[in-house]
Amino acid sequence: MSPREKPDPLPDNFILQPPVFHPVVPYVTTIFGGLHAGKMVTLQGVVPLDARRFQVDFQCGCSVHPRPDIAIHFNPRFHTTKPHVVCNTLYLERWQAEARWPRLGLQRGASFLILFLFGNEEMKVSVNGQHFLHYRYRLPLSRVDTLGIFGDILVEAVGFLNINPFAEGGIEYPVGYPFLLKSPSLEVPCSRALPQGLWPGQVIVLRGLVLPEPKDLTLSLRDEAAHVPVTLRASFADRTLAWIAPWGCKKLISAPFLFYPRRFFEVLLLCQEGGLKLALNGQGLGATSVHQQVLEQLRELRISGSVQLHCVHC
Repeated sequence: MSPREKPDPLPDNFILQPPVFHPVVPYVTTIFGGLHAGKMVTLQGVVPLDARRFQVDFQCGCSVHPRPDIAIHFNPRFHTTKPHVVCNTLYLERWQAEARWPRLGLQRGASFLILFLFGNEEMKVSVNGQHFLHYRYRLPLSRVDTLGIFGDILVEAVGFLNINPFAEGGIEYPVGYPFLLKSPSLEVPCSRALPQGLWPGQVIVLRGLVLPEPKDLTLSLRDEAAHVPVTLRASFADRTLAWIAPWGCKKLISAPFLFYPRRFFEVLLLCQEGGLKLALNGQGLGATSVHQQVLEQLRELRISGSVQLHCVHC
């Protein structure tokens, strides 16, 4: 696509806000499109050894005077005899009744991954993959358009995502895969081992940013003999997304083309019995058939193309 071409308009629920890395606290930012049911915010970082408290506020605006309403105030406190979390709502510059949760799942000196999951009537919070609390809305979620982070916290990454469409069964949350991984470099081309192949329920997560003058993006799954039974390819020349069969046959995927220059994206592949399900930016786009025996024999994921990778999880 030439610099003068404009991307086709996309529904708001297909567009993802780029993650923010190592912001300086206090940190305030606009939440693109505001909050709505099905949206997630992830917070990755470290609690300093001398931390007393920090807070994450989901605000209705960012004014200084008067102070904006805060629909959800999440406030871990470490300096008390019994560390705990307070949640509250600020309305017309007055705090409402506090809600408290003991047994704080955060520790001084430790890293953490907090996931805020927004439903129709309440927010759920998990800490390091474990459910911690839920807080019922006291102000309409639709009013929230600003995120504020304050206090004693070292933030490594803030992510804004849609809910994983593959979260089903008995689990409460999609897994909050971190944006910054203490792992090998994510230079492209990128390779990840699949030592035990793919099994039903396994999810491949790919997050990144499209480069300014992109050509293509290819995800290929290979077996020990370097055969490539599964390939997913995005072509920027004709703005198509397709599954490519081993013999070269192309099966186009009918969906909005989400990969645009300088835009953030998330690809999810869910292994199921006899195939793979695909989701882009939290929207399920169907499946492709792959024999289970072939899936079990896969040993490598390769990613190439015109992207900068932030996260690859297999």
